[in-house]
Formats: sequence, C-alpha cells, structure tokens
Amino acid sequence: MKHNVNTTANAAAVTVAVLYVICRLAVSLFPGLSMTVAQSWFHGIELGQISDWNLSVESFVLGLFSTTAAAWITGYLFASLYNRLLKK
Repeated sequence: MKHNVNTTANAAAVTVAVLYVICRLAVSLFPGLSMTVAQSWFHGIELGQISDWNLSVESFVLGLFSTTAAAWITGYLFASLYNRLLKK
C-alpha cells in the first residue's frame, strides 16, 4: 500500500507539533523531572552544568517551527522513499 506523501508529511508534522507543546508544558510544570529525562536521553551528560531551561516565547516559537518543519521534511522523505522501495 502506497503512502500519500503529503498526508504522511502532514501527519508527522502535526504529531511532532503536539508532542512539542506537551513537552513544553511538562518542562514548565516539572522542570526537575524534565531535566532528568533530558539527561537520560543524552546518555547521562550533565546538562545542568551547561544551561538552565529557556522558556521564553521566542524560544518556544522557534523550537515549534523548526521541529515541525523537520518532521514534515522527514515524513515527506519517508513516504517518498517508502513508495519508491515498494515498487522494487
């Protein structure tokens, strides 16, 4: 079954946008737990030594835009490659 390339890209972008907003809420509500989780995702690097959370509106908008765009591109590439490989 072929993927509709634009639909797959849109679904990936919306999914990441929703997860980004949930993550932003989690960071503001549970900063300590969020730092622990982030540190565990980066294989134990001491993130607290690098920086503190930046919860500015500008940072949120830039992060939301950039992750959503990256997800859309990833979804588009995934569906395109999937469809191409399906034919072989």
